[in-house]
Amino acid sequence: MLTLRQIEVIRAITVAGTVKGAAEMLGVSAPGISRIMKHTESQLGLRLFSRTHGRYVPTDEARDIFAQVSAVFHSVENLQYSIETLKAGAGRVAAFAAVPSIAHHAFPAAVGRLRRRFPDLRLSLNTIKIEEAIDYLLLRRGEVAALSYKLDHPGLLMQPLYSGRLMAIVPKGHRLAEQRVVSLQAMVSEPLLGVDTEDPYGRILYEPFRQNGLDVEYSVMARTGQMIATLVAQGLGVALLDELSLAGPSRHPGIEIRPVAEPTAYRAYAALNADEPRSIFADALIEFLRLEMNLVASKRETP
Repeated sequence: MLTLRQIEVIRAITVAGTVKGAAEMLGVSAPGISRIMKHTESQLGLRLFSRTHGRYVPTDEARDIFAQVSAVFHSVENLQYSIETLKAGAGRVAAFAAVPSIAHHAFPAAVGRLRRRFPDLRLSLNTIKIEEAIDYLLLRRGEVAALSYKLDHPGLLMQPLYSGRLMAIVPKGHRLAEQRVVSLQAMVSEPLLGVDTEDPYGRILYEPFRQNGLDVEYSVMARTGQMIATLVAQGLGVALLDELSLAGPSRHPGIEIRPVAEPTAYRAYAALNADEPRSIFADALIEFLRLEMNLVASKRETP
């Protein structure tokens, strides 16, 4: 059977009329084209070209072969075009989601990079709660969920994205804003804002207080970090928030951000359906999420 390379060489010689011209079309050496042509003729037991006035023309015996070769070559071109179209995302819809802390900045920034790589890809994006991720992925509503909590479920694959920390936020002009580093003890002496500790994200924000043996009673509880930041800007109290919620150009002008004296932790994961093969779009999104989150870490203030 002829290989695609042999078909390509036969077509190039037919179009160019010379071995040199065929070599230039294919970006290879003329001797290499001659070797492939001679090998092909020997393999088929046919003389494919005759040389007339310095040009190669198909022999009468080989004209039917050339018609089929041309059809095969066009089919290969169509296949290549289809592959390139798929690689650009044409005709595809990719569905991804993120929890609010990641959806604020890192997720949109990563999606922007994804769209620039795959300009024809259609996207369906969602903001979900951590506990909604299992149904979102196992019911195949989406392919990737960017989470701030590591879910333990046999049907999910969890890939680490980022390891960061929590930050103290206080109203602009607040007495704690005068400190370069804020302690948890100082925070609990103020009206404290947070998320319900029954919520997975709320447990992340509460954990440093628990580890340091501090009693916490929130004066105001809200659902998302962005709402908490807005409430702090209104002077209703102070709070702990993760770095990703505070990242990006749209920081609230009414708050001050300070490192916390005690160790804190905030991690992010890409959750996927363990039984589903990943698309190139999902792999690219995960790559871009890591990149954007690492950019946040590189810009963090040093205590």
